[in-house]
Amino acid sequence: MDTGTHIAMGVALAGLSTLDPVVQNDPTLFNAILVGTIVGSHAPDFDTVLKLKNNATYLRHHRGITHSVPAILLWGVVISSIIHMFVPQVSFWHLWAWTFIAVILHVFVDIFNAYGTQAYRPFTNRWIAHGFINTFDPYIFTLHLAGIGAWLLGANPGYVFLIIYAVILLYYIKRYLDKKEIVKKIHDHFPDVEQIATSPTLKQNYWRVAITTSEKFYVGIVENGHIDIVDEFNKIPLPDTPIMDIAIKDKNIAAFLSFSPVYRWEINMFDDYTEVRFVDLRYRSKDYYPFVAVVQIDNDHNIISSYTGWIFSEHKLQNKLYVGDNPI
Repeated sequence: MDTGTHIAMGVALAGLSTLDPVVQNDPTLFNAILVGTIVGSHAPDFDTVLKLKNNATYLRHHRGITHSVPAILLWGVVISSIIHMFVPQVSFWHLWAWTFIAVILHVFVDIFNAYGTQAYRPFTNRWIAHGFINTFDPYIFTLHLAGIGAWLLGANPGYVFLIIYAVILLYYIKRYLDKKEIVKKIHDHFPDVEQIATSPTLKQNYWRVAITTSEKFYVGIVENGHIDIVDEFNKIPLPDTPIMDIAIKDKNIAAFLSFSPVYRWEINMFDDYTEVRFVDLRYRSKDYYPFVAVVQIDNDHNIISSYTGWIFSEHKLQNKLYVGDNPI
């Protein structure tokens, strides 16, 4: 989920904690839990700082080790231990329990969007992305804001958020059933489907889909239950050539390939260099595929420039690859 929703969930958990009699009778403990749940609900995304280094490092590690099983266990202990240093008189176990729940909830909700996480590490590095909740879901966020507003107006936060989370649970079930129906229709239409990547949007009845069959990739939209295929590409294995061997060893390309399960590739030859481009097919937006990885290799087989990330125009991509006439 987005940062705003994660933080709102942290506040909501603090509200829920007031149902705990120990928390009800200890304002200091409640304040400590409020800090713990807010920090804990955001902590797994502290790896966003890796973006300051470069996109390749960020892409390889974001929602990776920080969302893993060992990290989930450590975040709660570390955060609650630091807070407890400042308020040693409160119950550490209650502080830890609610902070730990906040961390678990963060990772749990992240597995339901299209980006996903590596939540099962170290058992597997596979990305878990169920793809039926948008990274920012306006309904979930609005429900949290309504609950916080009701709390500020004097309502009992424990019961308010208990009701809200019951509604959100029903909402998740509804979105799961929506996806299940889409997947069923795709299988009915394409008998040789190997993989389906679904990406919900801000609109309830509008989804993006990327379909992998034995011979092709299909990109489509689903609106009000109707599937419309808007692009198709032949499924061609990566060639065993010197240029491609060099390309896939580049850090940006390697990071992209470690993350993207559905992509097409192309090789374009120019006078002074060869460009190898990979395009993720899951995120088509306004006739454009914004998530790419590109490497440019000169005629002596040296990498002169590369990039991976979100780019919404060819002009901006070329600016990322070059500064003036000099490759970066």
